Amino acid sequence: MSVIRMENVTKKYEDTLIFRDIYFRVGKGERIGLIGRNGAGKSTVFKLILGKEEPTSGKVEIDPQVKIGYFSQFSEMQGSLSVQQELEMCFEQVALIERELQEVGEKLGHVTDDGEMEGLLERQAKLFEQMEHLDGWNVSVEINTVLTKLGFDDRSRNQPVNELSGGWRNRAALAKILIELPDVVLLDEPTNFLDLDGLVWLEQWLHRYNGAMILVSHDRQFIDRVVTRTIEIENYHFQEYEGNYTDFIRKKKLRKKELIRQFEWEEELLIMESEAIDSRANKKTSKDRLSRQLADRKKRIEPHPVNVLITDIYEKLRFPDKLCELKQVGQTYGDRRIFQNISFDIQKEDRLVIVGPNGSGKSTLIKVLTGQEQPDSGEVIWEKGVSYAYFNRMWDELDLKDTVSHAVNIYGLGLDAPRKKVNKFLSMLQFSELDLGKVIGTLSGGQMARVALAKCLLSGAAVIILDEPTNHLDLTSIQVMEQALIHFPGAVVTVSHDRFFIDKIATKMLAFDPESGISEQNV
Repeated sequence: MSVIRMENVTKKYEDTLIFRDIYFRVGKGERIGLIGRNGAGKSTVFKLILGKEEPTSGKVEIDPQVKIGYFSQFSEMQGSLSVQQELEMCFEQVALIERELQEVGEKLGHVTDDGEMEGLLERQAKLFEQMEHLDGWNVSVEINTVLTKLGFDDRSRNQPVNELSGGWRNRAALAKILIELPDVVLLDEPTNFLDLDGLVWLEQWLHRYNGAMILVSHDRQFIDRVVTRTIEIENYHFQEYEGNYTDFIRKKKLRKKELIRQFEWEEELLIMESEAIDSRANKKTSKDRLSRQLADRKKRIEPHPVNVLITDIYEKLRFPDKLCELKQVGQTYGDRRIFQNISFDIQKEDRLVIVGPNGSGKSTLIKVLTGQEQPDSGEVIWEKGVSYAYFNRMWDELDLKDTVSHAVNIYGLGLDAPRKKVNKFLSMLQFSELDLGKVIGTLSGGQMARVALAKCLLSGAAVIILDEPTNHLDLTSIQVMEQALIHFPGAVVTVSHDRFFIDKIATKMLAFDPESGISEQNV
């Protein structure tokens, strides 16, 4: 039985079509991954389900008995209560029973009348039964487990929510949804602020969860491990694939081959039909035309256009073998030692990925590497003439009055590369011809991230530095970025928890471990 139904749904915003004639069902316990480019309508699907928007035509039906929990990457928790108190409020009934049990216990210590005692004992037994039914005895353990696994220590869980950073408030909102245990969870980028331990635990939680789930995520390995059906929003329609992300990639590839094969057969049949209608036509001419059409079609299907373009743009870049060295670097904040005695060098063609739990010092190391902070001990030595491009700084320093095309074409490699090539690269990052002329200040956060990424990848710097880059990008942009980083002739240093991304590009790992310290290894 389905708990969410969309029947013949079309959604438009003024003259902009998002999707049309959608039929969609979510059954109890289903795990659905919803994917598609930015602007394809993923968030719109959630808004329709939550009743925040109405379809242009068709109907959306939700089982009235179903409780829906929604987590958005932008749904930061607010308020003066602590995270601990916010989660305890989810168990208000359990708290009331606990208070009454305490009152009953106090009265039992003083009562002398047998009849009154019997009444109190009966009431106590009923309260115990209610606690068992609600699993109330395990509430404190459950809250502690969720907060611990999501990275909250004693201090952060007891701080007023409004004093926490945006990332921690976002994580608190996720904790609250997991504690509330709704019948359906709608998860929009739930992994953005989690470290690897938190990711693994969330996967395990979702495997134990008996409800239905619809997930929007850029984390391909996370999708792979938690979904059983994948839906891509493509060309205004839902295209469904049974299985996880790996199954989706394989089946979509086969589907595209089938569509090409079908197109070729249709093309040949049309030519044959044309020959039959025009009996005077020269059959040889028709066959030659067919051969030319098929040959032209094969030419148009370039096997790896991203790789060809990137290799061409990077062709003239030359860098020395050694780019940077860190010697015995340490950093402390107040009485807290973040890290100490970190030593490594960055060589041409290194792909160094920094991993570790939240708060272990990964981003601090990036700040030291990029000169935003001076280390308390040791030194960072950049080789003479070596420059770096830092994605986060590039984003912060975007000129909001500039246009997309101009911002990228007047910087770094864009100065010398033909504008046609640069704009083609931007099109691979999903900027349409119309988008290229847009003012950066009018773009969405995701589009700004893609402009900053393009400037970073085309900067011509010897080292590209990225701090959690996949948090801000959709799947297509991530795939383009990966191919660019793989072919980049310099070095890449990145902090990431995206396991698929790490597996694809890493040649070296720097692991922050609070217990055993910091270790470096080749991949």
